[in-house]
Amino acid sequence: MRAPLYLLVFLLLTSLSKATAQTIPSPKEHFGFAIGDDYHLANYTQTEAYFKKIAAASDRVKLVDMGLTEEGRHQYMLLVSSPANLAKLDRYKEISTKLARAENLSDEQARALANEGKSIVWIDGGLHATEVVGAHQLIETIYQIVSRNDPETMRILDNDIIMFVHANPDGQELVSNWYMREKTPEKRLTDNLPRLYQKYIGHDNNRDFFIMNMKETQNMGRQLFVEWIPQIMYNHHQRGPAGSVVAGPPYRDPFNYVFDPLMVTGIDALGAAMINRLHQENKPGFTRLGGSVFSTWYNGGLRTTTHFHNMIGLLTEIIGNPTPEDIPLIPKRLIPNGNTPFPVTPQKWHFKQSIDYSVSLNYAVLGYAARYRDDLLFNIYRMGKNSIERGSKDYWALTPKRIDAIEEAFNSDPKKVKPPTNAALAQYGFVPRGGGMPIKYYDTIMTAPTQRDPRGFIIPASQPDFATATKFVNALIKTGIQIQQATADFTVAGKKYPSGSFVVKTDQAFRPHLLDMFEPQDHPNDFQYPGGPPVRPYDAAGWTLAYLMNVQFDRVLDSFDGPFKKLPIGELQSPEGHVTGTPSAGYVLSAKANNSFIAVNDLLASGIEVFRMPNGTGAKSGSEAGDFFVSASAKAKTLLDKSARELGLEVSGIAKRPATALSKVSPMRIALWDTYGGSMPSGWVRWLMEQYHFPIDVIYPNDVDAGNLKKKYDVIVFVTRAIPSMKGEDDNPFRGMEREPQKENTPAEYQPRLGKITAEKSIPQLKAFMEAGGNVVTIGSSTNLAYHLKLPVRNALVEMTGSGKDRPLPNEKYYIPGSVLRVAVDSTQQATWGLPSQTDVYFDASPVFKLAPEAIAKGQVTPLAWFDTDKPLRSGWAWGQSYLQDGVAAFMAPIGAGKFYAFGPEITFRAQAQGTFKMLFNQLYSVGKTSASGSDAAGE
Repeated sequence: MRAPLYLLVFLLLTSLSKATAQTIPSPKEHFGFAIGDDYHLANYTQTEAYFKKIAAASDRVKLVDMGLTEEGRHQYMLLVSSPANLAKLDRYKEISTKLARAENLSDEQARALANEGKSIVWIDGGLHATEVVGAHQLIETIYQIVSRNDPETMRILDNDIIMFVHANPDGQELVSNWYMREKTPEKRLTDNLPRLYQKYIGHDNNRDFFIMNMKETQNMGRQLFVEWIPQIMYNHHQRGPAGSVVAGPPYRDPFNYVFDPLMVTGIDALGAAMINRLHQENKPGFTRLGGSVFSTWYNGGLRTTTHFHNMIGLLTEIIGNPTPEDIPLIPKRLIPNGNTPFPVTPQKWHFKQSIDYSVSLNYAVLGYAARYRDDLLFNIYRMGKNSIERGSKDYWALTPKRIDAIEEAFNSDPKKVKPPTNAALAQYGFVPRGGGMPIKYYDTIMTAPTQRDPRGFIIPASQPDFATATKFVNALIKTGIQIQQATADFTVAGKKYPSGSFVVKTDQAFRPHLLDMFEPQDHPNDFQYPGGPPVRPYDAAGWTLAYLMNVQFDRVLDSFDGPFKKLPIGELQSPEGHVTGTPSAGYVLSAKANNSFIAVNDLLASGIEVFRMPNGTGAKSGSEAGDFFVSASAKAKTLLDKSARELGLEVSGIAKRPATALSKVSPMRIALWDTYGGSMPSGWVRWLMEQYHFPIDVIYPNDVDAGNLKKKYDVIVFVTRAIPSMKGEDDNPFRGMEREPQKENTPAEYQPRLGKITAEKSIPQLKAFMEAGGNVVTIGSSTNLAYHLKLPVRNALVEMTGSGKDRPLPNEKYYIPGSVLRVAVDSTQQATWGLPSQTDVYFDASPVFKLAPEAIAKGQVTPLAWFDTDKPLRSGWAWGQSYLQDGVAAFMAPIGAGKFYAFGPEITFRAQAQGTFKMLFNQLYSVGKTSASGSDAAGE
């Protein structure tokens, strides 16, 4: 009997030792308060310490440092699963990525891998840092999953590998410290932050995921699209629609037409699990479908980009704040319906309730993943396989334009036989038996050879700005797209391409994302009812990145091959730049290449003279208007050799100094407007200025109102929403989003940022600045300054009322949300040097002008870009686009000794519209008077 007794004692001691080692500190023990306690928020410093403490205490956790944030903090992910699963992470990651990419697998092999693998589930928090539930539910959920031993939790740990990701460390630190600075708990508010909660872009950190400019986006994108490729990703946000608690899946139409249907129905299935879990726990207030504004059309968000990669991307928007709030009375929300089967009644709402809801929703998702593990793994394979098959054969996608074409073909056929209809039922889509159109009208459109989806795209290495084209390719690479590159010259469809060209074939698993970056989006005409107002898209309606970056590519409809090598997945590319020719006299840099501006700024900062060639040097030498010339010197050679190598620039060395006129370039003293709390468009431009080495000062309305601007600056840039309309704040649609605190409630260091640009104080100072020789650049709605200055321009998008007055076109006639349009450009103007004669612009209900012809003749205004067609839409949605024809999109006007520039489109939009960066960059140099030799050109 002794041996079993000794064994029992040994096992008991081992168990106690393990239990001691596995004692997980609770949030209250670490933070000093429970997660969800009213009037308390944890900052990131405290949260990071807690993550490390949990990882050290638990064998269910592996802490992963994803990289640094824009402010230099470490951004962490916690991988949580059973100890047995964590010991085999590499194998489960291999299975996940292999199934997601779906290459060289049979269905039988895929099912075997699905049976072996584990569900990979991403749960994040904190992306929009003022939405404080997000980061805090993450903390609480991690604690519960790591500390609980109930059957449900153990099943989840056995079958799931959870990626708990903190999405915005910098933001949590700022917001929580701001909230907790107030000593009286009842006075604590997250309102009126003094700056953006992501260093440059604030809320737009959820609009960066198809280009990945920001470090946080890159950190998360690598885990999502290269390293792990989870089957489910869950993105936590706030806030739910008034009168509800949480908005979640499934979402309203339209969804994007490139999606695999399994992804859409996968969202439905997870949504059912989530709402059922809340109802099971008697938690009302979940709304879905038409109960909220959220759709799955847009690419670019943390959640939505995953949709284009066959992941089941989930979003919830919940209410909640550490300062208790009220659920308001919204009578229409109180009637149960398909959107909200279990309405919530008006009541006082506490932070802990939102945390509890969030934990329940997380458990619903994780529980579903555990129960349907093999289905989730096989389905992501099946979606990838479907994409590979569609990209390997002739395939015709259905889009609204093609449906319209089918109907037009039928309606224009004089021999058509109309099907029998019932007018009362037809409006609901009912067609009598035997009705409908003959199938020949479908075949005419949907089997037309020219209407096929492409088999691939070729990006020639010979294009003028191959470095920017490579940035586009790198955006694809960051999102897991397979890229090939030519190792020798080749020919496809009778066209020759040089070695080094990029090839992107569509027979790959992430074909939806690939098509979305190259092909135009065709947003449906979405109205509340026939003839009624449009339904606003959740974000952009069109965003084709290849268009916005002015990438030259060919769309290949037939299968093709060549001397191509596959590039390693996730490995970014650097274009090879060269200094060619004989630079005994100097160097020429193309104004068409964005990176030329980096090189020029580095040259100027080193004291090297740079000139521009207003007329180029003619077709024979290949130099065009606006190109840069640098005289030969040892210092210039060192810098330009480095720039060519690091920036992918093609620098032309010339043996003879240009005979053409030269104008000396001088750096300007640049000011960029910003406002208290931070402007996202301004933040994007600030980031751009850093990337392109333009030194700038950020100024605020009080700096403008103080006057004497010309003593400090040569050019001031006003992004959209800076300059008020002539009608003042009452005409500002963003007024409710731009509240300012009282000065006495603002810390002294931020008080200089308070204030607004006003017609009474600011506009006279700006006019005086220009009259003294300063330049002002305005973008988007800030072109309102033209009206304050009483320039001979007027709004092109108006109609005449019965009383003879102008009024803006109603949305029922004209409506263009964020989309890509094409404009004609006068590229001979200094303001537009380096741009093609036709270029794509990002247009978001942007200003359009009519210029008085006599004013143009007198040189009072000079058009720079305009709409030369009644169909300028390239990608997105443009209802009533014919109203744009002959409207001016951009112009310049002299004001005294200075200049005023108006760019209606968003020429720097989210640092995505790289094809129009030069519309800003050209205005940031002082270009001297032209001289024949360029040796003594004086600056203006």
